[in-house]
Amino acid sequence: MNTSAGNQLLKGHLHTLVLHLLADRGRMYGYEITKEVKERTAGQVQLTEGALYPVLHKLESQGVLLTEIEWVDGRARKYYRLNEAGAALAQSTQAQLMQELQSVLLIFNPPQMQWT
Repeated sequence: MNTSAGNQLLKGHLHTLVLHLLADRGRMYGYEITKEVKERTAGQVQLTEGALYPVLHKLESQGVLLTEIEWVDGRARKYYRLNEAGAALAQSTQAQLMQELQSVLLIFNPPQMQWT
């Protein structure tokens, strides 16, 4: 990830973003994930391999990812996909992030108080 303010905000939620992309797309390899993040954010978020792979390795060690190696053009490519536990984690972390974002938005747009 580069050092823009938006990337710093998302850095703490990188695992949630990765889980969501895998839930959405099914099976992806690392570079494909970085490219998808860049495309979906119109270039505003640039996810580096140095930020991505520790997250993938942590999720794999937590037992929420399945991996498979395919040979493409003479090179091994590691694909990641969610297992059942990963799919459940993707849903719960996404819901938690959305709730956190809604709470932050209340600071900028507080509900109107009605006095009775």
